[in-house]
Amino acid sequence: MSTGSKSTLSKKMCLIGDFGVGKTSLIRRFVDRQFSDQYLSTVGVKISRKLVEGQEPGIKDLQLLIWDIEGSTKFKAIAPSYLQGAKAAIVVGDVTRQETLDRLSEHVESFLAINPQGVVAVALNKADLVEEKTLIDLLQLLPLQNQPRVLTVCATSAKTGKAVDDVFQTLTQQMMESE
Repeated sequence: MSTGSKSTLSKKMCLIGDFGVGKTSLIRRFVDRQFSDQYLSTVGVKISRKLVEGQEPGIKDLQLLIWDIEGSTKFKAIAPSYLQGAKAAIVVGDVTRQETLDRLSEHVESFLAINPQGVVAVALNKADLVEEKTLIDLLQLLPLQNQPRVLTVCATSAKTGKAVDDVFQTLTQQMMESE
């Protein structure tokens, strides 16, 4: 018995990266359209939801379960159980802190080791704090372009909103199409 309403898929996406790179801020910008300069460290994991409507006939709506996973350092790895079952990840680095960019590949590999069919977007966050030329150089230097599961590498700013929707939409589109 059809009521004409579309069914909704539910899929998990993780945001991973080092402490203080802006994972929570990216989620707040995408989900709530807000930004705060106050830094709040995420402890464990925080889950946000966002409904993304299928644009094409026959494409289901997607309930995104966005897992904001606490930042890692080289002493503290992300708990693999947090990553299990995720279809996509946004791996976040801070363009003002080179060490967070140096670990992007590590985060991508950790995610794909647990979710080999998953897809990844890389967000070079805080792009509003550096010159455009610096961003272009950083994008060219990242060794992630050859990783087939990495769909996009974008310079983002949770503060200005620059490319935030693009990163989420690229992964969401892929998750909807792969259903």
